[in-house]
Amino acid sequence: MTSLARARENPREQLFDEIDRIGAGMLGLERVRMHPQPMAPHLERETNTIWFFTKADTDLAEAIGEGGGERGIFCVVGKDHDYHASLAGRITVEKNPAKIDEYWNSVVEAWYDHGKDDPNLTMLALRLEDAAIWASTGSTLKFGWEIAKANFNADEEPEVGVRAHLVFDQTPADQRQWPS
Repeated sequence: MTSLARARENPREQLFDEIDRIGAGMLGLERVRMHPQPMAPHLERETNTIWFFTKADTDLAEAIGEGGGERGIFCVVGKDHDYHASLAGRITVEKNPAKIDEYWNSVVEAWYDHGKDDPNLTMLALRLEDAAIWASTGSTLKFGWEIAKANFNADEEPEVGVRAHLVFDQTPADQRQWPS
């Protein structure tokens, strides 16, 4: 169950924990007329980057193209359906051997006939710029109480969740200036 207090106090860490818990989210491009696709995220918290395995000849990888520069959108729905997020940032196609090794697993391997040496294997890197999150109560009792209160008082809206907007630092961790 999503913690509304945590959504208010530490929305970034809660978002990252939710990403780590899901098996897949929907990944698409902001400017390209194509449906978002289910993709399994591999989160690199230190750099605010989400990595995805894909094949170089997919519509998505081809739409991003060499050099990237497209703005990607990744949508997350929490396992309990009481957490939703839309994340955005620059997305690039990168065949990064270190990231392939780091995130490789038996599920990924099933998609590539030649394993890590598959010539069609590549990755997408979504470097997060911002995100909007919506965390809601999973309690039907709390939800019902808030709806009843709002229905009896025209000046009151139900308090059933938290909405937050996050902006991510794109400066590499080893180049950040910390206050002394």
